[in-house]
Amino acid sequence: MPTAKELYEGRYRNCGDKLKVEEITKEKVLFFLACLFVLAVIGCVEDEQKVGGEAVVFGEGGQLNMLYDRRQRPQAVYLEDKVHIVFAGRKTAAPAGEKISTEPMVITYDPVSREFTEAVTLGKGAGDHHYTPIIWADEDDYLHILFGCHKKPGTHLISKERGSFGSGLDSWVVGPEIAPSMSYPTIFRIYDDKELIYYRTVGHSSSWTYRISADNGRSWAGPERDVTDMDIKAWPEWSSYQTKLPSRDGRTLYVAFMTYDDVKSNDPKRLYNPRYDQVVGNNWKYNLYLIKIDLRTHEVTNFEGDAMETPIDLDQANAKCKIWDTDWRGAGVPPTIILDGNGEPAFLHVLSEETTVEHRYYYVRRVGGKWKQTPITRSNHQWNSCHLASDESGVLHAYLLVGEGYLYGGLMDNHGGGCIEEWVSRDDGDTWTKARDLTPERGKYPGWKFNNIQPVAKPDGTIVDGLLLFYGWKDGDAPEAKAFLLHED
Repeated sequence: MPTAKELYEGRYRNCGDKLKVEEITKEKVLFFLACLFVLAVIGCVEDEQKVGGEAVVFGEGGQLNMLYDRRQRPQAVYLEDKVHIVFAGRKTAAPAGEKISTEPMVITYDPVSREFTEAVTLGKGAGDHHYTPIIWADEDDYLHILFGCHKKPGTHLISKERGSFGSGLDSWVVGPEIAPSMSYPTIFRIYDDKELIYYRTVGHSSSWTYRISADNGRSWAGPERDVTDMDIKAWPEWSSYQTKLPSRDGRTLYVAFMTYDDVKSNDPKRLYNPRYDQVVGNNWKYNLYLIKIDLRTHEVTNFEGDAMETPIDLDQANAKCKIWDTDWRGAGVPPTIILDGNGEPAFLHVLSEETTVEHRYYYVRRVGGKWKQTPITRSNHQWNSCHLASDESGVLHAYLLVGEGYLYGGLMDNHGGGCIEEWVSRDDGDTWTKARDLTPERGKYPGWKFNNIQPVAKPDGTIVDGLLLFYGWKDGDAPEAKAFLLHED
């Protein structure tokens, strides 16, 4: 019988396979339960139910967020039976000691032949990971790419040919400037076949707003007043991180956000967390807020329909928009949003525990007129950016990042990462079970971590089944990350 130490070191990666089919004794039952416990603690173990497909590398030489977390999307669009993907990478490895620099790149994948084209570079290298590109298709099927957005307008390119990025930069034209300054841009197709881009205007404590185009990106217009600005009155340096999703008819935009004190001085008095009786970083975000925007009138309301004065500041958010008072429990990345069976928003959120600074995934939804939070499983980092989806039968699928302990390290590991698991719920989120291990083959990628799982969607936002993007790395302090596409059989 293997010892606990042998199990921990991975000599027996699946205890159940080592048990002989013979008389079941009390000792064997206890041993089997012990195996399950040890494997659960270790995390990142191989599962019998592996995915029926291979995660294929399509991008090299990446840095932090070479495929971005849920604040900045999408990085892929499914158009005319092809998947067009953008990422921040480089074609050759960075020389030792060279400053981190990646370029905006685009590549196309054919799901039928399962082959990629050659990647094309569309701009100069940059060390700012916020410059990661996004991509979308307009109503005439021309591709649009936007990159270089961090307190800048960025570069907006439009393909010369429908549904094709061509052979190089000469296959694109420069599109109109969308806004004078943007960070974390995210694009959606909305009502009447219009495009909406939602973004933060400048730095951390600046406002968030949006613009809409009704002419395939040739012109953009937005509301007279920005949507939120936490620190405009009584809360200097307070900020928010936000995610968003349109309603099914594209007439309403749901915006979820968390707030935090972005104190630049790192004043320990302002960063003291009374729940845990310790000072935490200014990357801890609190509470969960939800607002609705009528995209035809630009009216902003809370979830109950009460009109908001824009831009919404922290006092108004606390008084009227809070759907989860986390009472000093903290998060990092804002939540994933989906629409439930009634078309109402529901969330996958990462939040610290009641009594420890470890984190856990929660499914948050509206039940009987109240917001309910159900734990799913442990998260090994507050910046794990995961994916949540609902299939045609109503089964919920959460694609989660897990690992042993809490992930600490250099540039890469400090922003989350782990092994990939799929968890499912067949009772509207009341209970969850682990279904599969989706981590890329460990023989090829021993010791690697992965993050920023995102789906592939059509121009109208419809998710394409069986396709997931994410990126991964091995050295927690040195990038050279790789971008992956998982195509299930």
